[in-house]
Amino acid sequence: MKSAAPVKMFNFLYFALLALFIPFLPVFLDNQGLSPSQIGFIVGTGGFITIFAQPLWGMISDRTKTIRKVLLFLLIGATIVGYFLFDSTSYGMLILFAMLVYFFLMPIDPLTESLNFRVSEGLGISYGSIRTYGALGYGVMSLVTGYLMSYFGAHSLALTFAGIGICCFIVILRIPDAPVTSKPVTIEGLKRFLSNRETLLFLLLVFISSIPARMNDTFLGVYIRELGGSTELVGQSFFLAAACEIVVFALSFWWLRPGKELLIITISGAFYFIRFFLSAWITDPHLLAYLQILQLLTFPVFYSAAIQYLYRIVPKEWRATGQTVLALLFFGISSIIASFVGGAVYEAFGAHTMYLSVSAMSFVGMLFGFLLFRIYGKSQLTESQSAE
Repeated sequence: MKSAAPVKMFNFLYFALLALFIPFLPVFLDNQGLSPSQIGFIVGTGGFITIFAQPLWGMISDRTKTIRKVLLFLLIGATIVGYFLFDSTSYGMLILFAMLVYFFLMPIDPLTESLNFRVSEGLGISYGSIRTYGALGYGVMSLVTGYLMSYFGAHSLALTFAGIGICCFIVILRIPDAPVTSKPVTIEGLKRFLSNRETLLFLLLVFISSIPARMNDTFLGVYIRELGGSTELVGQSFFLAAACEIVVFALSFWWLRPGKELLIITISGAFYFIRFFLSAWITDPHLLAYLQILQLLTFPVFYSAAIQYLYRIVPKEWRATGQTVLALLFFGISSIIASFVGGAVYEAFGAHTMYLSVSAMSFVGMLFGFLLFRIYGKSQLTESQSAE
């Protein structure tokens, strides 16, 4: 592959789809009259679908040694069912089509990240230089979606989702398959990867830290509207967060150093705690929206470092599956707990208690990250410095 331009464009469009689906699905469901617990049920059940769908398509990609063909198939399915989801009004149809979107759309994320990493390696450019366009697409679409819902109604998202999906399909046709490893894929290799103590502890850290992030993603829009904010303000808050991601991903070549991943993850965990603790006490929806600037030091920092750390410890032939496991924890299993528990806590005790709970979990994640850095990080940092 001679240029990363098609991959960058695909990142922009795909993450625009995610921006329309992840933060605005709860807002759309709230607009249809669903309660926080019902919203939590749909998003949480979608997490169950993701648990099975992401490993399934990750394994298919690894065994068939193709990312592009799998992406094409998933995009067709996601585009069709996404249109029907945002065109539905009945509770039963909303559940059905939401589950199908989770099945087709969410597995694209880890495959896209794997594609990004492999293309960046093949072209000798930074991962962040590609992923920046995903953050840009997420930010732009977050802002646009808020205004679309306000001026054209919630169901205008149906045609918007389908249109972006078709554009994604057209762009992916121009992208050749990413280079694959020549090593054979074996179940024994995956077992060795998952039985490694360092790997298991790292995945546990990701799991603990991702639950608060997913709970915030699910209920931030609902919280802003409860405080009196508009759907435009919801879009602006997610745009602000995504704009911060653009800066972080673009400069990843500068701050993301080999051997320092666990230390960086620990620092981002500290800012997660600060962000959610402050959210618990805010009563002004505009101030809550402005607080999303702390995204600058949380998700993009945590996730970039986690991907790089994972790719350093996973066997090459299982990279797509390893990326899927990471995404499964960050966006799948954690989303189930965050949605079901978060919806129940929100409805029973309110947003204040919910955000205090997630800030406490973020604090635990920060401490656990520091512990892993003390055990593994220092030796790896020494090895990286010696290699340089």
